Amino acid sequence: MDVANASLYDGSTGLAEAVLMAHRISKKGKFLIAKTVHPEYRAVVETYAKNLGIVVELIDYAADGRLDFAKLGNRMFPDVAALVVQSPNFFGAIENTHEISEMAHKHGALSIVNVCEAMSLGILKPPGEDPAEKRTADIVVGEAQSLGVPPGFGGPHLGFMATRERYVRQMPGRLAGMGRDYSGRRGFVLTLSTREQHIRREKATSNICTNQSLCALMATIYLATVGPKGLLEICQQNILKTDYAVSEIRRRTKHRVLFSAPRFNEFVLELDAPRPSAGFPLSRFYPELGNSVLLCVTETARREHIDAMVKSLEN
Repeated sequence: MDVANASLYDGSTGLAEAVLMAHRISKKGKFLIAKTVHPEYRAVVETYAKNLGIVVELIDYAADGRLDFAKLGNRMFPDVAALVVQSPNFFGAIENTHEISEMAHKHGALSIVNVCEAMSLGILKPPGEDPAEKRTADIVVGEAQSLGVPPGFGGPHLGFMATRERYVRQMPGRLAGMGRDYSGRRGFVLTLSTREQHIRREKATSNICTNQSLCALMATIYLATVGPKGLLEICQQNILKTDYAVSEIRRRTKHRVLFSAPRFNEFVLELDAPRPSAGFPLSRFYPELGNSVLLCVTETARREHIDAMVKSLEN
């Protein structure tokens, strides 16, 4: 992407800010959001939208766990402001973000891509990277806590946002600009900071002006420490260990792994009987998935940990 701001409060409010930004750009009030976007992120978006005349419509998922293109095609009309997807999505499936962006642009809508797991960008093609601009996301937001920011009671968080240069004046948050003074010395200043952000606050681009500088610094140190090769290796470990867990579950248990789409480090498991301690129960947000749970295997899991998990499911 062309421009990124100096971080946002967290991923969920970042997605809501992206929706408001697209609303200002397009002057349209209807948003199509994939049902596979994190349910709590969707709840934050709906909280922001309900008093602004913004209509949110959900697009269902297909049998492979990704956005249903057939159902999407039946809902894309000129009054749609933007299409919102998440990759990897809440089921862990990797979406075809470039094809989705192309469809959005074909119907005059913006494309917003949410990345809950920033680590995945170490191996996946970024949603903003494509030679053909029509297949590039217009706004990319997400959560970068996994980049070296330790969790504690759910936080702290590190939201990020990037966009195309043409939309930069509608971008919320702080932007740091670089310039040189009369003596030629390099300096950094906050730029494009409108007075409405501080005085006429009802016209501000955002009512959350914080940026997570400490968390952003942690992520910077983490990325500088592991480097490009280290980040790629971490991503490969996520994928390979998750694949190992899936294959062992299929081989040794009676449970069924749902959805065939490529995955990063999460997958959905349909249990043959209720197990309160196994994974995150999806029935809370997706009643149709009944006795299914969400499991995650990251680079921190050793083989013996995965084998122990499979053994507990086997028993």
